[in-house]
Amino acid sequence: MRRYATYCTILFLLFAGAAVRTGQTQDEIKKKEAELAKIRNEIEDYEKKIQESESKERKSLETLDYYEKQTGLLRRLISQLKTEEKALQTDIEKTRSSIRDLGDKLKALVNHYAHYVSSVYKYGRMFDLELLLSARSINQLYVRAEYLKRFSAQRQRDLKKIRTNRSLLLKENSTLQKKLQDERKLLEEKTREEGRLAKKTEYRKRTLVEIRRDKNAYRKEVDRRRDAAKDLENIVADLIEKERIRREREAELARMRGGAGASEEIPLDARFESRRGKLQWPVRNGRLASRFGKQVHPELKTVTQNTGIDIRVPEGSDVVAVSDGDVSRIWWLPSFGTLVILNHNNGYRTVYAQLSEVLVAEGQRVSEGQVIAKSGESLSGPSLHFEVWKEREKQDPEDWLSQK
Repeated sequence: MRRYATYCTILFLLFAGAAVRTGQTQDEIKKKEAELAKIRNEIEDYEKKIQESESKERKSLETLDYYEKQTGLLRRLISQLKTEEKALQTDIEKTRSSIRDLGDKLKALVNHYAHYVSSVYKYGRMFDLELLLSARSINQLYVRAEYLKRFSAQRQRDLKKIRTNRSLLLKENSTLQKKLQDERKLLEEKTREEGRLAKKTEYRKRTLVEIRRDKNAYRKEVDRRRDAAKDLENIVADLIEKERIRREREAELARMRGGAGASEEIPLDARFESRRGKLQWPVRNGRLASRFGKQVHPELKTVTQNTGIDIRVPEGSDVVAVSDGDVSRIWWLPSFGTLVILNHNNGYRTVYAQLSEVLVAEGQRVSEGQVIAKSGESLSGPSLHFEVWKEREKQDPEDWLSQK
């Protein structure tokens, strides 16, 4: 009997805990919904800018920028919807499992109580009276009377537990139905946004083809590229400053603790620097389209400085990390498009630009060869732009990559 009462108590606490967890999940959902709403608003803002831009006689590089930013946001939205879908499916399966467990336990509880009621019906109160009268001493009589009193009270509590757990079961079923409805809505929204992304990607390609016919666009792109290169320098300088402050704080903490403050980054630093000329390429089966340094446009005859190399590769190709590192910045710049900067420590950084999709997050640790993004398409064609930095100094990536 004591074990039975304990079982009912544990069951009740189990569902009380489940209710608390559900409340926490709802808070997280609200936060994610707010984030998704923000992304949707940004997508619609770019939709307005695209419409205004396309109302002019000729599409411009700015129109292309709007499309790139909008498709980037759509991919981000779809990615989050997929994450929500997986989380919801896991939650639904947990709820179904909880309902199955609760149903089995409730059935056992009801059957056990029904057996007790049947026994009372068969033997009645005469059984209790006979039990008392057969006592061999006053003490035994008292113990048996107390036992029967508590036994009866426990059965009343059992009946109350049955009602409570049946109510919890109905509530869980209601929760499951709500989650299934949410899942259907989420799937519909994801399908709708994926269709929208496909259309926007096609519109962007058409815009790109139209702009490529305009030589003035190429001249303007030269200026945009130069300005973007300066912006990238500022981003790297900001990362260097933040890294310096972080190291100083770590050194100060080490001094306060009285230790040498040995860093685990030393092997990683040595690994990158010692592999000069041996690093793997950021894309496979690519063709070098533009080298580091001075470049002369074949038609316009304009002279520009390439801050990295451009590798011709089909759009959507896997882009991998050339070495272990941390994702220090994900950004967007005109001409460079979406870019990712990896920090390899000791002042070394690699830049991957003209991306159609990013598969990592800022602060994430990545391994050599790990796919971090998908390549995109620029005004010059489908390609990946790749750079290597040592502090503020731009390096020739071909000096670092292995010979093909």
